[in-house]
Amino acid sequence: MAKYLCILLLIPLIGCAQSSVTSSYIQEIRKHRYEENIKFADKNTTILTKKDFKKFSSLDFFPIDSNYRIRATFELQKDPKVFQMQTTTDRISLYKTYGIATFNLNGKSYALRVYQDQELLDKPEYKDYLFVPFVDKTCGDESYGGGRYLDVKPPKDGMIELDFNKAYNPYCAYNDKYSCPIPPRENHLTVAIKAGVKAFK
Repeated sequence: MAKYLCILLLIPLIGCAQSSVTSSYIQEIRKHRYEENIKFADKNTTILTKKDFKKFSSLDFFPIDSNYRIRATFELQKDPKVFQMQTTTDRISLYKTYGIATFNLNGKSYALRVYQDQELLDKPEYKDYLFVPFVDKTCGDESYGGGRYLDVKPPKDGMIELDFNKAYNPYCAYNDKYSCPIPPRENHLTVAIKAGVKAFK
């Protein structure tokens, strides 16, 4: 009897702990979005055109959903080769395929290639920077037609975090003067990722 009583007493505590984690995560994403909006609203850091800057109030986001904060299994790419990732201009953009992240969403399995920008390797502030450009079923409708990006940290213990609530648009979604990598075909998902930033209107 005492055993079952202890279990019953633990259930509310577990629920409170989970609620606390969820609340903390929501605050983290809200802070992230606030900081993004500040960058766009500050004339010293904005990437918007003069016309769009004058009327800017906020970026548009999907609702925060912790189900899109995903721990994916990671497989390191063996003997990766440098390749040119196509961009929206004639600019040459050099990357290596760092590895493959595999994850489950809504009962189905998906994979995304994780890339390493070769031009940033000599910059200490980007030593842990990995890049995941992707296209999903929201692109061209709710989100930017050219795809979105994720910045991710190096894998740990065979796992890597893909937080789609932090998915963002390439600069060229806001201003044609920028040159942006185009997500390779291998990173086109057959699922709608209803998380992160929406199309800029």
